[in-house]
Amino acid sequence: MCCPLRLFFTASRGRAVLEASVSCFLWQRKCGRKHSTRVLLADFEGYRRSSGWVLSPQQRVRGAAWLRLEAGAEQHGHGDMDPMKAQQLAAELEVEMMADMYNRMTNACHRKCVPPHYKEAELTKGESVCLDRCVAKYLDLHERLGRKLTELSVQDEEMMRKATVDTVFILQETPKTDWQMEATQGEQLIEDADQIVAPPNGGVNELHVVGQEDNMQGDMEEFLGPQAQYNEEEEERKYYRRKRLGVIKNVLASSFGAMIVYSVYMGLLQMQLTLHYDMTYREVKYSNLGLEDIDRKMLMGINVTPIIGLLYTPVLIRFLGTKWMMFLASGIYALFVSTNYWERYYTLVPSAVAIGVAIVPFWASLGNYITRMAQQYYEYANYKEEHVQEQRKLPKGACHSYIIVFQSVFYAIFNLSFVFAEFPMRLVLHEHLHENSHTLCNVKTCGAAIKGIIPGFNSTVLRNLPRSMLLIEVESILMGFAFLSMIIFLLLCGPAYRPTEEIDLRSIGWGNIFQLPFKHLRDYRLRLLCPFFIYSGLEMLFVISGFSLSYGVCILGLKSLWLLIMVYGLSCSVFSLLSLSLLRLPRWVCLMGGAAVHGVLLVVLLALSVKSNSPEYLGPLLVIMVLWGLGSALNKAGISTLVGILYAEEKERLDFVYTIYHWWQAIAIFVVYLWSQMPMRAKLSILLATLLLACYCYWVMERRVAQKVPHRLPRIPRPRHKVKGYRYLEEDNSDESDSERSEEDDDEDEGERSEEDENVVEEMGAGDREDEGQDARAERADSPKAQRMGADGQGAHVQEEGREM
Repeated sequence: MCCPLRLFFTASRGRAVLEASVSCFLWQRKCGRKHSTRVLLADFEGYRRSSGWVLSPQQRVRGAAWLRLEAGAEQHGHGDMDPMKAQQLAAELEVEMMADMYNRMTNACHRKCVPPHYKEAELTKGESVCLDRCVAKYLDLHERLGRKLTELSVQDEEMMRKATVDTVFILQETPKTDWQMEATQGEQLIEDADQIVAPPNGGVNELHVVGQEDNMQGDMEEFLGPQAQYNEEEEERKYYRRKRLGVIKNVLASSFGAMIVYSVYMGLLQMQLTLHYDMTYREVKYSNLGLEDIDRKMLMGINVTPIIGLLYTPVLIRFLGTKWMMFLASGIYALFVSTNYWERYYTLVPSAVAIGVAIVPFWASLGNYITRMAQQYYEYANYKEEHVQEQRKLPKGACHSYIIVFQSVFYAIFNLSFVFAEFPMRLVLHEHLHENSHTLCNVKTCGAAIKGIIPGFNSTVLRNLPRSMLLIEVESILMGFAFLSMIIFLLLCGPAYRPTEEIDLRSIGWGNIFQLPFKHLRDYRLRLLCPFFIYSGLEMLFVISGFSLSYGVCILGLKSLWLLIMVYGLSCSVFSLLSLSLLRLPRWVCLMGGAAVHGVLLVVLLALSVKSNSPEYLGPLLVIMVLWGLGSALNKAGISTLVGILYAEEKERLDFVYTIYHWWQAIAIFVVYLWSQMPMRAKLSILLATLLLACYCYWVMERRVAQKVPHRLPRIPRPRHKVKGYRYLEEDNSDESDSERSEEDDDEDEGERSEEDENVVEEMGAGDREDEGQDARAERADSPKAQRMGADGQGAHVQEEGREM
């Protein structure tokens, strides 16, 4: 017969293995050494008080009945209870344990996988998969627990048998003295007297002490009652504090991971372009390979490929998930670094194309991830709110402050990538560069009056070629940092969505996922922000490839390029924290402030035309770089924050919205790549016109939002599938698109769904009214409070009947 105490104590929450092991051990002690029930209670009291373990009322009743039978058996002089009663009680306990396990499994899996408020009777794909996994894990844990307890029982029996054999052997070897023989005879007389006095068949002893049963009941209540040392509210507060710290860790990890990725990418690309520009290096390296135009084809692959990013980015994000998309993109950047060990067409060009493919998904995933972390932080900070516990849509403006803080922190860390990207240039190539008198000997003028990048710049910029082993060492260090970024994304970044949410996000059909980015452009807020998206891409690449070369290198020389870029990166990083002012100021202040700074600088640059090799202009150029970094910081942080605020309550749309944002940025980068040979004043004029248009469109958007003009968002279809038990089968038309359906059909579908929702609510109303006196709020599945709530089988059955499971 299995241990009754094991059956009694097994179902305790969260500590099942430990409690069952201790209880089974105590049972073995009793069976082996004939200890009384009170001794067992005393032995187990210390463990129960130290663990803070609370049993359900049903378990208390069954435990009291068991211990009363144990006490009655001991008082009659028997070492154990009546076998018939023991077998009956063990069978009842086993049945009750199985029923309790089923009720707990139903309650736990229902809280974890099914939201309290739903609009359709059938399970979604995410819910059905979650339930399948939850039940499988629960049953697997129960099976493992049984095997472990069986092993412990066998081990305890073996140890007890050995201890008994050793004790008997010692007693046999030891000679008995006179007083020991007298004591043995006395014990034998007492046992004979007990056998005569004891009534047959385990009847009730008539000589019970008055009130002994009441005292035992009191001991049971004290033993099994709740512990005063355990503070449920304090434990729950600590749990959600750890969750909030985890969110902060995720934000910092993603920020540092992105910073390392772009530091490696920009540092390697700058060093590679500088080496390949030198004619001597090309002749020595590629004279017999015919790779003179390899740089042009690499830049084409990087800048042209992102144009089609709008088509595949949502599919990749929804199929892989936000975290894994960032990890995959960082792996592609690491692949680009590795191809520089063997520079050929079939290594460099495909890796450059892969970089272009990964740019838009990487940035869309980052924006989505940071915004989603702000939503999670709000949920963990306000876990007692009813709409958070029931996983309903967040109130408008609830998490805006967290979005502002997280986006500011992200850009403050990421913009340091411009600083670290200059380390290879400053520490490796700086000593190999020619002086300005050689590189700028044929350059006449710089600034707004030139056409192209730097007309007349010398094609020989290296005084002597760096050693091949030195370049390999640098590339190896960069490769190590690239792998470090992958490890950060893999190990330190937590998931952005729950598993059920990610399953449902990708279950709407691939045709719909392809079309929804275009349909989101119906929203006038996104359409009016597109000029700002374009300007953000134009100004970022202009300051790196336009201003820094046509003004900085042309006036100060190639040796000063690292200083200009570092100053720009530091200013961007520091001034990104100014976007925290949106916590107190209106949201237009950040964007309009950055636009005003850039507008003034563009007018100044239109009039700035200087002779080449003029070191006295170092101070003014550094000031311009600092101010441009100020405008860029306000621009980038302001746009990302604004997009997150506008769609903070629509977490299923974040990947589409950020995809549109960074796709327009990619279009702008491609434009900058095309205009490289245009006059500088034409480039500045295009930038100024785009900036003015962006400011006007943003003003129109804010005016419409203030007037509460309704915006038009595309309907995201719900997952279409059939559910059978815990398994799901997709319909044949699950990928059917809505492009050919009219708006009237969409309205009819909305009406039909609303009627179905009302019918479901009416069907569930009768069951809900029966539980008016009960608390209807569902606790979070992972919290200690949810894990300590008792199993309520009736409420679970009412909910399951409403879902027609």
